[in-house]
Amino acid sequence: MIDPLARYRQDTTASRRPIRRLLVANRGELVVRIARTARALDIECLALVTADQADAWWAGQADGRVVLEGTYLDAGAVLRAAEVARADAIHPGYGFLAESADFAAAVVAGGIVWVGPSGAAMRAVGDKTAGRRLAESVGVPVLPGYDGADVSDERLAREAARVGYPLLVKPSAGGGGKGMHVVRRPPDLRETLARARREAASSFGDDRLILERYLARPRHIEIQLLLDRQGDGVHLGERDCSLQRRHQKVIEEAPSPAVDEGLRERLGEAALRLARAAGYEGAGTAEFLLDDAGDFYFLEVNARLQVEHRVTELVTGRDLVADQLHIASGGSLGFRQEDVTFRGHAVEARLYAEDPWEGFLPAAGRLVRVGWPQTEGVRVDAGVGPGDEIGTRYDPLLAKLIAHGRDRDEALKRLRLALGATETLGVTTNRGFLRRLLDEPAVRTGEARTDTIERTWQPTDTADLDARAGAAMAAVVSSGPAGATPVGFRLNAAPSVRIRVEREELTLPVSADGHQDPCWAVDHDARSEQSVVLDIDGRAYRGGLAAAPTVDAAAGRAQREHGAVAAVSAPMPGRVSAVRVTGGESVEAGQTLIVLEAMKMENAVTAPAAATVSRLLVEAGQQVQRGDPLVELEGS
Repeated sequence: MIDPLARYRQDTTASRRPIRRLLVANRGELVVRIARTARALDIECLALVTADQADAWWAGQADGRVVLEGTYLDAGAVLRAAEVARADAIHPGYGFLAESADFAAAVVAGGIVWVGPSGAAMRAVGDKTAGRRLAESVGVPVLPGYDGADVSDERLAREAARVGYPLLVKPSAGGGGKGMHVVRRPPDLRETLARARREAASSFGDDRLILERYLARPRHIEIQLLLDRQGDGVHLGERDCSLQRRHQKVIEEAPSPAVDEGLRERLGEAALRLARAAGYEGAGTAEFLLDDAGDFYFLEVNARLQVEHRVTELVTGRDLVADQLHIASGGSLGFRQEDVTFRGHAVEARLYAEDPWEGFLPAAGRLVRVGWPQTEGVRVDAGVGPGDEIGTRYDPLLAKLIAHGRDRDEALKRLRLALGATETLGVTTNRGFLRRLLDEPAVRTGEARTDTIERTWQPTDTADLDARAGAAMAAVVSSGPAGATPVGFRLNAAPSVRIRVEREELTLPVSADGHQDPCWAVDHDARSEQSVVLDIDGRAYRGGLAAAPTVDAAAGRAQREHGAVAAVSAPMPGRVSAVRVTGGESVEAGQTLIVLEAMKMENAVTAPAAATVSRLLVEAGQQVQRGDPLVELEGS
């Protein structure tokens, strides 16, 4: 099979329009990855940068920066930025406007090359509603559901009763699992619809919803497609994306341990039939659910590059970004289905800024130190660097670690080693969770399903991690300069030290081996007091020597420990999107008090026990940090 980089340079088709100056209408690790291929093709790659991303590490990895006077969902602002930058092509990446048919059409109308399928093709398959209908028309099986134009609560409630519970509520636009929710009981439908609409509008600018029968314990299989505008098309095999949480993919692999040659051929044929019926061109992915009987059901077409495209590249030897650019410039595919071959096995893990011990809630903070593995057979697509502030406005993906091996066992082993060598000091990540997940029997044997994480991840409380963090902090802060009296020294008594870890203050004995050489660093950020940052199994801790005790502090601590008022705190940083209670109201255990929005997802903060709301401490629209008090309760 011809190397895609060479194919781009060698194609002399008369109708080709070579790309010289490419604007990536996106952010994060994807910009770095696209820029790498663009440079190899002698294409200037420009990063589109909003004011809050101006100093981000990823923005400096392109050949230049273009200021975006708006948001990444503002199509007019993106087009104006492209015109100012004199870009002759726009790559939309994934998320934001990547699957907006109107935006694609506007780019082409403005005389700029669109790196993706046409607006018409997007309308035919990129929208989940249209995609379901097209699939049915060409004989590709779909799950029972509702995709009509009337999406009022009343109509959706009637259709939900017809489809049957449990069912899945899904945004019609966009992808990536955002806005998707399982509804198991009729009383939960109305609240779920409202939440899904808000998340869909926030992520895709489109709040239309569809309903679909929920298939229990399937595998999630997707087929990578490439089609040119001359009508030729191939599939590049499948990826298994069954390991998910909150419908967000966590680990992906190629090939799937559940797909044999015959099933691969049937899936590929169905995906190509659907794409050709839509007049599709460029790179795209058809997603399916696969049951244990070997039957598959069409989910959607992601009319863009996928986050997990790297595993396909490693097993096929292709560069999908180069393929995208080549097809967008008018080039022909240049190879046939029989030319596609597969080599070895590849596995990708997504490193997220989130806390697995707290229900995978988004995490935020400042990255003090970043280090990536230099492991054989491993690639890293990073979107962050030292000094980056990780907030809650964008997707929590920090980086992707992709391992390739001669077989599945070798790929998994290399990925484990790579995760162990990864450092992202200052922000809690899912790194420790990923390492444990790779050791789960269902993952090791290739038997993972979409509910595997939900069934197997049973995090204990954080007491063990907190104890390890305390011991490590005591050991680190007590090791003063050489020759100085150690911190915590006491005459005729064992040394101890009073430390702070996050919001807690502890007095702990000093032990030479108390921290077992943790991953740590001193944060010298001038905007805050100097502190020590630890990483314990992916969980970030910040602290140092505690301030000298005062009478006021002791009195406040006693009131908190013995008083009748309990404060419910924010489990994560975010924006208060709704306050669901009022002062004086009686609440039940588990009742929603506050709704926080972070990284395009909503999270409910609930009452820990039956109580009375004594005081509200926040209001809708307010930004809060993890640990900030939200509501005071009495009688809890």
